[in-house]
Amino acid sequence: MAKRITCTIIAQILMKISSLKDFILKYKLYHIPFWMCYHLVWLTINIGSLSEVYDYLRFSDSSPKFYFYVVFQLIGVYFNLYYLIPKLLYVGRYFSYVLAVLGTILLCNAFITSGYFFATLTSGKTLFELFGVYPNEVFKIYFVWALPSTVASMTLGMSIKLGKNWLQTEKKRLRLEKENLETELKYLKSQINPHFLFNTINSIFALIHINPDRASESLANFSDMLRYQLYKSEDETIALEKELNFIENFIDLEKLRLDHGHTDMQFDIQDRTTHKKNIAPFILIPFIENAFKHVSKGKGQRNFIHMGLEASDKSLQLSIKNSKGLNGQTSEEIAESSGIGLKNVSRRLKLLYPESHSLLIVDESDRFSILLKLEWQKN
Repeated sequence: MAKRITCTIIAQILMKISSLKDFILKYKLYHIPFWMCYHLVWLTINIGSLSEVYDYLRFSDSSPKFYFYVVFQLIGVYFNLYYLIPKLLYVGRYFSYVLAVLGTILLCNAFITSGYFFATLTSGKTLFELFGVYPNEVFKIYFVWALPSTVASMTLGMSIKLGKNWLQTEKKRLRLEKENLETELKYLKSQINPHFLFNTINSIFALIHINPDRASESLANFSDMLRYQLYKSEDETIALEKELNFIENFIDLEKLRLDHGHTDMQFDIQDRTTHKKNIAPFILIPFIENAFKHVSKGKGQRNFIHMGLEASDKSLQLSIKNSKGLNGQTSEEIAESSGIGLKNVSRRLKLLYPESHSLLIVDESDRFSILLKLEWQKN
């Protein structure tokens, strides 16, 4: 019973603290300690020590003018922040805003100057006795003493406000940019995946009529590849080892369509990494897929696909060269169909590895070559 009562009391206290916090945040009461500290710092600089500041505020007849500084500078600052800036500056009325700010400074400064005279009334002393100036030197009080402090307070408040708004805008921009990049990457993946599936299914379909047993084995292999693709395509990065295994399976499947009597096929993987490395999923496949799709197949010419992949602890390098032939298509059609996949993967590289990759594509009359260098990103 006592434990339940204690929990109830604690819950009520927490609710009151939460309500008080909401009240303070809603009415921005946390600004008050900031401005008090700001003015006390300047007062301490002018007077000498905290103990002297305490004695000044409590016992000095001239202390009322300090409160005039605090109150009317706060009025000027918040009038600027919550009325002039939203109503004039943010809507592009710059000239009106400048005039309004100047008017606010001058008016608030006039009230601050009146604080000196208010101190003489409350103390019964003269202006000279309290501050060492005569009434006809009011312009000295206004322009030399009060105005620089008022301008400094207005500038500080405006700087904090505009700086805070800039940071919020920049944070929002970066968040939207990240969301746009993620959306674009998903879109690019959705273009790559169907393209890959279409080519692979065509390979197995062509094999069915030639070697049904081999086609059945290839279909099982394709099932494993498809499962890997479905489960890994949403990951930001995957283990390099798994991606290389996927590439090897893909090449074995694509080799089924080649005329080995007239096509020289070479592929060499050298994985010299000593630490586990991760890579964006399916970032290499489009280059390999492109070589198989557009390699020449003419019996009266040299047909070849030469690929090499070398990975180290610092970087990865993929080199692909394949012969070109029209194969019943016009050169424009080949360039267009080849370009879709390569443009997508080039865009993905720029999004995922903006400062850590280089891609060289050479399109000659009889051959097509690609050299991709990818530096591992630091975690």
